[in-house]
Amino acid sequence: MRMVDLIEKKRDGLELAKAEIDFIISQYTAGDIPDYQMSALTMAIFFQGMTDTERANLTMAMVESGDQIDLSKIEGIKVDKHSTGGVGDTTTLVLGPLVAAVGVPVAKMSGRGLGHTGGTIDKLESVSGFHVEIENEEFIELVNKNKLAVIGQSGNLTPADKKLYALRDVTATVNSIPLIASSIMSKKIAAGADAIVLDVKTGAGAFMKTLDEARELAKAMVGIGNDVGRKTMAIISDMSQPLGFAIGNALEVKEAIDTLRGDGPKDLTELCLTLGSYMVYLAEKADSLEQARELLQAAIEDGSALEKMKQFLSSQGGDGSVVDDPAKLPQAKYTFELPAKDDGYVAEIVADAVGSAAMLLGAGRATKESTIDLAVGLVLRKKIGDKVEKGESLVTIYSNFENVAEVQEKLYQSIRLSQGEVKAPSLIYEQITE
Repeated sequence: MRMVDLIEKKRDGLELAKAEIDFIISQYTAGDIPDYQMSALTMAIFFQGMTDTERANLTMAMVESGDQIDLSKIEGIKVDKHSTGGVGDTTTLVLGPLVAAVGVPVAKMSGRGLGHTGGTIDKLESVSGFHVEIENEEFIELVNKNKLAVIGQSGNLTPADKKLYALRDVTATVNSIPLIASSIMSKKIAAGADAIVLDVKTGAGAFMKTLDEARELAKAMVGIGNDVGRKTMAIISDMSQPLGFAIGNALEVKEAIDTLRGDGPKDLTELCLTLGSYMVYLAEKADSLEQARELLQAAIEDGSALEKMKQFLSSQGGDGSVVDDPAKLPQAKYTFELPAKDDGYVAEIVADAVGSAAMLLGAGRATKESTIDLAVGLVLRKKIGDKVEKGESLVTIYSNFENVAEVQEKLYQSIRLSQGEVKAPSLIYEQITE
């Protein structure tokens, strides 16, 4: 095979065969196909798209380019969840203990975050002593024993995807549905999941800004998952404003604890119950989504979900007592309120701009080398549709430095008030099962 012939074939809108896709991915990973030819192919894919079969074959070729995690020694159906990201997305911290509390094994591989706040691992490291540096055998043992463990990402998982993403990033081909879908799904499949639940975000704080884009991506990923033998479902959820109230690492851990206790924000609680219901249903622990939701609701009400959080933290070296006393989490030196300048109703909270304000405080990483301040961040006091009186707090700022004028200005630019009543946005737009 010659790469130039395959570029030409895709340029002309023809379907690449499985053997051709396998050749491209294996040779590119090995360094035998130069970046300029791979760039030409990704641009051809960007304009011509890919068929469902091509997407599935591309995904599996990337899976097979590196290590695959074998979770076969874990009892039961392993269900993984993926969110396309956003601001204040604390779902993983809630879902892990909640779903594990009803007997679904959660073997989670997570990473660190670039952007507004840390990733799941950074957030969990707000708990003194907690660590993810555990051997695979211990990881599997913990999941069998507790139904829940989190490990850091393997260094050689989907190397083809890492190499391809870096290339797409500098060739204006990131925003291609087949390439995004296969990138996400290859990592989930390589991580060993039997079934996958996807939370595809849409709105100002999401990668997919419109509902149509989010729907296309969700359908592409569900199609890939089902085509390669993984039961896959997706929901499309709102990220026009931050999810929940907290944006920041320790602050989000506290919010997760509150949610597992039954005192969390309504939107975060509802999203976790919806995603969790899919996970429980796919794990065959319930005969319907309605029954799955009832099991999850009961786990919150009887305290077993909260107890599972404590057990999980302690089993990985963390101080489980933070569940009873969240004041033991890292605390910022200073708090400041952001007072409303007028009466009115909250009409808009630009999620990604609020996330940028949290980054100014040190809650996230601008580069891989940046150090995160786990204590700092923001807690929203109002959401879209809420009535506000002049002088009332819109946001509480948690900071380790005294001058937060730049953060305050950024927040004022991000939160728009209206004189007339405003309807709160829908949280969940669609559910996609095929």
